[in-house]
Parts: sequence; C-alpha cells; structure tokens
Amino acid sequence: MMRKVKIGIDVGGTFTHAVAIDVDTLEIISKSCVPTTHHAREGVALGVIQAMREVLKNGGIKPEQVVLIAHSTTQATNALLEGDVAKVGIIGMGTGLDSVRARGETNIGKVPLGNGKFIETEHIFVDSKIFEQENFIDEIKDKIKSLIAKGVEVFVVSEAFGVDDPSKEDKTLELIQSMGFTGTTASSISQLYGLRVRTRTAVVNASMLPKMIETAEMTKRSVIESGITAPLMIMRSDGGIMSIEEMAKRPILTILSGPSAGVASALMYVKVVDGIFIEVGGTSTDISVIRNGRPIVKTAEIGGNRLYLKTLDVRTVGIAGGSMVRLSENFKSIIDVGPRSAHIAGLKYVAFSEPENFDDIEFVLIQPKTGDPSNYLAIKRKNLNKPEFALTTTDAANFLKIVSDKAYSKGNFKSVEKVFAKLSKLMNKPPEEIAKNILDIAVEKVKEVITGLIKEYKLNPSIITLIGGGGGAEVIVPYLAKKLNMEYKIAENAEVISAIGVALGIIRETVERVIPNPTEQDILKLRNDVISSILKMGAKPDSIQVAIEIDRQTKRVTAIATGVPDLKEGELKKRIISEVELTEIAKKTFKPLLDRFAKDGANVEVKIIAQNRFYKVFGAEIERKKFFIFKDKIKPVKVFDLEGNIKLQLQDAEIIETDIEKFEKDLVNVIDFLTIYGDAGAIAPDVFLIFGHKIVDLTGVMFKEQMIAVARTEIKSSELIDEKVIIIAEARK
Repeated sequence: MMRKVKIGIDVGGTFTHAVAIDVDTLEIISKSCVPTTHHAREGVALGVIQAMREVLKNGGIKPEQVVLIAHSTTQATNALLEGDVAKVGIIGMGTGLDSVRARGETNIGKVPLGNGKFIETEHIFVDSKIFEQENFIDEIKDKIKSLIAKGVEVFVVSEAFGVDDPSKEDKTLELIQSMGFTGTTASSISQLYGLRVRTRTAVVNASMLPKMIETAEMTKRSVIESGITAPLMIMRSDGGIMSIEEMAKRPILTILSGPSAGVASALMYVKVVDGIFIEVGGTSTDISVIRNGRPIVKTAEIGGNRLYLKTLDVRTVGIAGGSMVRLSENFKSIIDVGPRSAHIAGLKYVAFSEPENFDDIEFVLIQPKTGDPSNYLAIKRKNLNKPEFALTTTDAANFLKIVSDKAYSKGNFKSVEKVFAKLSKLMNKPPEEIAKNILDIAVEKVKEVITGLIKEYKLNPSIITLIGGGGGAEVIVPYLAKKLNMEYKIAENAEVISAIGVALGIIRETVERVIPNPTEQDILKLRNDVISSILKMGAKPDSIQVAIEIDRQTKRVTAIATGVPDLKEGELKKRIISEVELTEIAKKTFKPLLDRFAKDGANVEVKIIAQNRFYKVFGAEIERKKFFIFKDKIKPVKVFDLEGNIKLQLQDAEIIETDIEKFEKDLVNVIDFLTIYGDAGAIAPDVFLIFGHKIVDLTGVMFKEQMIAVARTEIKSSELIDEKVIIIAEARK
C-alpha cells in the first residue's frame, strides 16, 4: 500500500520550516529549513516553495503520495505592519431612514494600522432603491468608474442590514468583477450587526486581496508544477486551516497565522487538553492558553480599532533563545535581557561556535540597530575589527546544563564555559551567578504574562501543564516551570512544532449572528449554517464537532465548527490500548492531583466511573482539609479516548450516565443542583455531554433554558438512537 503524506510548512520571521508526516503513523518522514524570503520578488511564497521541494527531496517523497499540503503565512500580518496594502473603494448602500446613518457609517476614512501607516479609502454612497430601476447596471458601473478614477485598486460593498439580505451587495460585487477588479462584500466577512465595524473589517480584508491573491496563485501554481494534486490549505488566525480558494476571499483570517500553527500542534500532536503553550523562538516567545481542549480566542484589533475577527489570544514577549544581555557601562551588573536577539543583530551564538574562537577575546557594548540601547553585550576577537558573537539566554542555559543532550538548543559546553569564565573575571562575580541572573531576568518577563493569564482566565494550576515548543523551548520552559512550581513538558520535535501543527491542522469555521432571544430553531439553523460552511471547506463529515456560545449581554450567538480534512483515503490507524494499560495511564495522570490534595494518595482509588464505545471516564474521590478541622471531598474526573489521550479533565465534577429518553430531565436536575446564586444572579455550572464520538461543550452557554436547547439540538442532530448520554458537570468557581 502506498504511504500517504501530509506536508506542513511554517513561515517564521527568520526561517521557514517544513515537515512531511506519515498520515497513518504520524511519524515525521523528513524536515527542511530555509531562510524566510521576506524580500524576494515572490515574497514569502518563494520560501514556501523552496521548503516544500527540499522536504520532498529529503524524504524521497513522490508527489502522488502527498494527500495534503498546508502552510502558515506572515504575509497578511506583514502587509498590515508595513502598510503594503491597496487603496480601497467603499460603496456604501442603504435606503429610507437608514440611509443617513449608513452614509456616515460606511464612510470610515483612513484606517490606521499603527506605526504611522494607513489604509487609504475612497467612499461613494448608493441608494439601494437604484436596483429597482431598469438601468441600475449602468448607474452602478458609473459609480465604480468614479472610484477607479481616484486610484482605487480594490472594492468593498457594504449595505445597512446587508447581513439580512446580501443580494444587493452580491450584485454590485459581480459588476465590479465583470469590470476586471476584485473586492469583497461586508456581509461575507461578518454576519454581525454593526455597520461601521463590519465595513472596517471588510476594508482591512480587501486591502490585502490583490497581494494575497497574487501570492496564493503563485504558490498554487508551483505546487501543481511539482506534480502534487492534493489540496493546498492555509493556516488561519484562530488555529484552523482553510482552502487556498477561501483564503483568496478572506485573507484577513490569516492574521497571526504563524503563532496559530504552534497551538494547532499542541492540540493535535501533543494533545494538550488544559495547558499553556509556550513557543520559544530566537527573538520572541508566543504564549497562549488551551482550556478544555480548545484554544482561547479573542476579538482582533487593528490600530486600536475593533474588527469582527476572531484570533487566538497570543501574548508575545520579547524574550527567546537568542535574547542578548545588556550590561552597565562599567561591566559590573546586568541591566536587562532582550528584546534584541543575536540573529537580528547579525551575531553568532557562543554555544553554537567552536571553543578556539574564544581564546583571545574582549567584551564590548554595542547598539545592534538604530534606536536600540547602546549597552548590549557583544564579544570581539582581538585580531578582528568588529564583534562576531553575542551572549544569549541559550548560552546561559547551556552553561547551567539545563538543556538536555537531544535538544535543538544544545550547544558546545566548552565554548560557553570559556566565555563565562572570562566574563566572571570582568564582572567579579561567579560564572554560575551571572548565568542564573541572565535567566532570572529573562524568565521573569515570561512568568509575569503566564501568571496574568492564569488570573484572567481563572485557570486551575493543579491541572494546567506548561508545554514548550520552538527551538528555544528548553532554554526557557524548564527554568520557568521551576519558578512557577508547575508541571511542564517539552514537545517532541519542538523545533518544527509549528510546521507539524500546520500539517495536522483542523479545519475551523465560525458563524456569528446577533439574535436577541435565540430559540431552539435559531440555534439549529446556526448550527446547520456552520456545518454547511465547514463541509465546503473540505472537512470530513463524521469528524465535525460544533460548539455553541450565547452571550446574553451582546445578544451574540456563535457557532464554532471544527473537523479534520477529508483525505478520502489513508485514514489514521488508531492504536487501541487495553483497559489495564489505560487504567495505568490514568493513575499516573491523577498522581500530581493526589499528591497535592490527598494525605495518603496511595490509598485513593482511581477507577472507571462511566464509559461508552469511544471514551472511558476515570474518577477518584479525595478527602481534603478545609478551614483547619473541617474537611470536604473533591471528585476529579478525566475523560480518555481509547488510545490513552486525555480529552477532558475537571477537578470536582458530577457524573450521570443516562439515555436519550431521560437526558433532559437528568440535565435539568444536575444544572439545578450545581447552580450557584450570588449578587450577579444564578450562575449555571460548566456542562459537557458525551454522546457517541462527540464531546459537546456547553460552557459557552450561561443559562439553563438555552443550555438545554443547545443540548437537545446536538442530540437531535445525531444519527445515533440507542447511545447512552454521559453528563459531566462542575460548578463554576
């Protein structure tokens, strides 16, 4: 049988990494790494093509073996940062009383991008009644021509209440395309009310269209020329992937595509359920939260203006494996570490250089780039005119022997030992103290972000794991975990973790509507809409999971669908483990919790408390002290699939096994039992339903009636008729 291969390509700020993965075994067949081609005529697409060709060659992979190729992209982000965007013509529409407001809200003027950059716009308004006239085509074409005369390169059509009836927006866009131009309708970018924000989001999207379409066509053509006929997918900013055809319509969805790739890998490859993913590169570290097997997303902003766009909540810190050290003028104390990195400064790492380079050296203070402080430490060989090396966090970690032998950041100990010995004499401090000081300063900046995330998202430290990815993971994460007294794990193949995430990326789609009092029919329609959309994007039907979120304050109802690409063949071979093996795995994962809460954890029984054909639910009952002499019990729960992967974990939950006939009554009872009443009113518990292969997450729904409606919709939408329902519920803290 011919092997099936997925190729993932991650476009980073410095390097473009590619991996080829065996679909059946998830083993990495080959890797490649090329410099990111920011300044090439073809842009980053050239690096993508080079990395793809190299990974095919390295792995001896035939084009017909490739079933999917996907890549992240920095192009949308770079276009906005650098102001490399097209001038946008806005055709605003409305009629009657709405026309006055629509005229003002679609005329948004310049859109600030930050750093003094803007998207330039030209605006014209059309009364929607024009479509009732026989000559409306000529009238609208004249309007389009007037905008073209002002230098407009791409268009946005935005009508008041266009989300309810987009037909006039669509007709206008068809006319624009018939004249050889491209554009977007506001209603195709977002289904939310709020004309100004919807128009602004569409303008940002349109401004990138010409460049992104050109790049997409170039990449697609190169893939076809290589003989690969598999689908070409692009990483989205919310952690999913989409077809290149869809990207050409909505390039705005690829903002923050790079950091999303690492999170996708944490979910699909490392299989994190509750954790903080820390991707350590050479210049910066990206930090994001995964809770209940889903990444935390937020509303994006451009130049301080809100957009109708969801991106992963990624916090970036200017600390990483290549962060340079700053010293006082007298070379006696460390002032700071970062944000400038050795690579950006054009300097080599000590750890990746030969020891003889440091026989006769001197330490100098430099200004790596214009605008940087002039006290970054560099190392110069005395017989040369300029510095060649920088002292970095990687060098400090190698000197302290924190980095494991097989780590990507493992360097030459003799080199760092020689440099730290010489620096010790200069600073009159023990070399170990200097190295620890470097890492203390660096890690404190990352620690501050993580403690903030734990507080902001009310994370439970007892079930949270720090997951390290990126080439510099072992430089920062182990030292950080010790400071935080938290569990950590370095991902396998950490240096190409983002490329793996691209290759394994799930297809993700979000549909949002403003519905003041959503009925069960409203929820079902929204669910069907998001499923229809994700099927068009290539998701395998039986892999699709849908989560519904209802925000009563904003009246916003959101449906989030995820699924894996439908590869038609080459299905992943699952290794089903025995119940004995699974029980042993479960006991090991419960151990940190038992050690923390149980006086004698060895005597606490960890056992299966519920199960179906796809999952086994393990639980324990732990007695803990509370308020001196008082005691209470907690009932931690972990849900495993049959391969031994944790799919859900809660610290203190109630479990009910029921069936389709009784599940509504049992669900009402458990919600009532765990609802908390306070100054803010009734707070319903977090609830999950296990039904067949689905784990239905109801945590995005705050009220009992709506929770039951969403649950009923999910059960009704399933073809299973005799499957048991497992209810897992935990009171919200």
